Amino acid sequence: MFVSASSGSWRSERLVPRKDYLDDHLDAWAARRAPSPDHQPMNDATPTDTQGSGGAPSRASGSSFYTAMRILPRAQREAMFEIYSFCRLVDDVADSTAPHAERSLGIAEWRSRIEALYAGRPAPELRALAQAVRDFSLRKEDFLAVIDGMAMDAAEDIRAPDWATLDLYCDRVASAVGRLSVRVFGVGEQDGVALAHHLGRALQLTNILRDVDEDAEIGRLYLPQEELRKAGIVSIDPKAVLTSASLGQVCEAVAARALSHFHEADTIMARNPRRTVKAPRIMEEVYRVMLQGMMARGWTAPRTRVSVSGLRLSWIAVQYAII
Repeated sequence: MFVSASSGSWRSERLVPRKDYLDDHLDAWAARRAPSPDHQPMNDATPTDTQGSGGAPSRASGSSFYTAMRILPRAQREAMFEIYSFCRLVDDVADSTAPHAERSLGIAEWRSRIEALYAGRPAPELRALAQAVRDFSLRKEDFLAVIDGMAMDAAEDIRAPDWATLDLYCDRVASAVGRLSVRVFGVGEQDGVALAHHLGRALQLTNILRDVDEDAEIGRLYLPQEELRKAGIVSIDPKAVLTSASLGQVCEAVAARALSHFHEADTIMARNPRRTVKAPRIMEEVYRVMLQGMMARGWTAPRTRVSVSGLRLSWIAVQYAII
């Protein structure tokens, strides 16, 4: 899945920000896997949805997540779109411009919706998600963990959390999404949980590095305080931190941890059937290339946004989705 449900990732991709070039190269192939006509995605009349009227797939269509998920068989793909849509809708609440208290109330409403879904009373717009829950035995605690992660963003503007808090945040907004996803992909329980742990964190830490400037504009700073202190940075004001001459030391430490998680994810995927890890392989490779590009670019302002070329994306898709 591997998307994150959080700041920087769905926005992941709060694991999502811009149209993937690869879509053009896969259109004809993906057309053979069009959604079934009787599929009923999350209703876009949902109060928190601002993405248009195309349902769950339309909410995902502007992301590299969409590129990775469209290679899946129909039932898996539709389940993943519903998981993604859930994350986007909750994320919309956490990232709104409403006062923090109002955002927190909106997050609490989503907890109630998930509780009702698992009690057999899903809201009309969550019926397709409820079907995915039944089909793939998705766990309530993972949905609630995603909501808990969004609640961290809704309650306050996060600034320089310690590593333990940042790791918890990554677990909730990214690895919890991964734990839902691996059940859809068919990865075994033990390896699935481990893959979600490592790949979710790798992707989210990459997102944090990618989005440092955008996050600073809205008063957020996800760089860990321990690394700031090691670099001699005492301020936690986002814009002040980003102008520090020592910023590169902090970002390199975060990048090193992301690379370590990528390595562990590689080890896990290598021992699992190729068919079960195609989608996470694509996500991993896109984000690894992005991280390597940022490391090569450096961290000194102005930081041009790193993207993956259309040719590279095409090769990644051929490598993991088609060959």
